Amino acid sequence: MDLILWRHAEAEEGSPDHLRALTSRGEDQAQRVAKWLSQSLSDHNYRLIVSPAKRTQSTAKALNHTIETNRLLAVGSHAEDIIRAAQWPHSPLPVVIVGHQPTLGQVASLLLSGKKDNWSIKKGAIWWLTYRERNHHPQVVLRAVLNPDMV
Repeated sequence: MDLILWRHAEAEEGSPDHLRALTSRGEDQAQRVAKWLSQSLSDHNYRLIVSPAKRTQSTAKALNHTIETNRLLAVGSHAEDIIRAAQWPHSPLPVVIVGHQPTLGQVASLLLSGKKDNWSIKKGAIWWLTYRERNHHPQVVLRAVLNPDMV
């Protein structure tokens, strides 16, 4: 299974928090990363699961793919909620999650190290994880980390 954790792009300051829009820089970040993701996922059907916050919805729209809004991904969610929403590690399709810090960093930490820590994921960045079994042993592989300024 492939799981892509995508932190929302740069957003304006303000409140209420769930209504914060992307900045013009954030819109550019979302477009650049979405272009790379579209090319990387072009041979696959996939699920795009997104927090209900405006900034995550706007980030995800750059992919031009069907969006599944899930409240389990909202600001303040728990890593375990995201893992459950993604059906990790048994989803038949790759899953792209668009969400928030610190939860996405906690998901990455938990899946890669077995321990939930507050790992930092930059705004607009993706972490691509793959679950596989080798010699009957489960493994989680970090396939890619991509920051918006790299594309």
